[in-house]
Amino acid sequence: QLDRINVYYNEASDNKYVPRAVLVDLEPGTMDSIRSSRIGGLFRPDNFVFGQSGAGNNWAKGHYTEGAELVDSVMDVVRKEAENCDMLQGFQITHSLGGGTGAGMGTLLISKIREEYPDRMMATFSVMPSPKVSDTVVEPYNATLSVHQLVENSDETFCIDNEALYDICFRTLKLKSPSYDDLNQLVSLVMSGVTTCLRFPGQLNSDLRKLAVNMVPFPRLHFFMVGFAPLTAKGSQQYRAVTVPELTSQMFDAKNMMAASDPRQGRYLTVAAYFRGKLSMKEVEDQMQAVQTKNSSYFVEWIPNNVQTAHCDIPPHGMKMAVTFIGNNTAIQ
Repeated sequence: QLDRINVYYNEASDNKYVPRAVLVDLEPGTMDSIRSSRIGGLFRPDNFVFGQSGAGNNWAKGHYTEGAELVDSVMDVVRKEAENCDMLQGFQITHSLGGGTGAGMGTLLISKIREEYPDRMMATFSVMPSPKVSDTVVEPYNATLSVHQLVENSDETFCIDNEALYDICFRTLKLKSPSYDDLNQLVSLVMSGVTTCLRFPGQLNSDLRKLAVNMVPFPRLHFFMVGFAPLTAKGSQQYRAVTVPELTSQMFDAKNMMAASDPRQGRYLTVAAYFRGKLSMKEVEDQMQAVQTKNSSYFVEWIPNNVQTAHCDIPPHGMKMAVTFIGNNTAIQ
């Protein structure tokens, strides 16, 4: 499993591995809680970059005033990390689009990185705000301003939506009052699924660029829905067999999508499915073929063979088999 640990970790002295991560915020509070948590000792102390004032949910503060003052010191840290790499693939950014820092400064950072590393991939995991689960009044403005930037500067954006995450927690996982930890758990399942191919040897979409080549028919249409299966409530796990047909049907189910747009409203331009665990590849291919024949009206006819499958022997922690779904659907608009 550790063949490619160097993709995400840098080996320090005495066999310690340090994540190649830079943590940025405009207020010190969140970083302090990470630093004092049990994973706080994992990160390089210099890679925490934070301001003092916060962005106050204001996009312009993040993009033009407070964020612009901090962005140079962030870029210094990014440059250091990039120079530590043997072969830099690209950048992954996780941010929210509802607030000031994630949206305003996140997009500023993306355009700065774009400026400095124009030929490297830029993948973002963007948490969309939703009217049902709203913190602040100005979320729609922040999101609109950010999406405009993402359309121009990102190469692949995985859309994650708080509302959809809450729905999954309520409906599928049967949690009464989901905490942010539960939501983050779902996001991490998807993120680890999407990056499976980077982290384990020998797959189809074995890097960010190949994923983009397979998923993006036109450069601006790079907003993907992500899904994960099997998602079952803690109590009802022993009543369901995790089989390939079960995974396939659950994976295309709108209830498993981490974005709140309904895939049945649009059509799939491209789809990638990453199966993990010990399973027969032939069965997977047959299932996927069956799905496409049965629901052919939901796949555009001008991209033949637009469903990619990849397979990795190592399942996610604590599961026998799992599948991650990435769909480029016209319902996201």
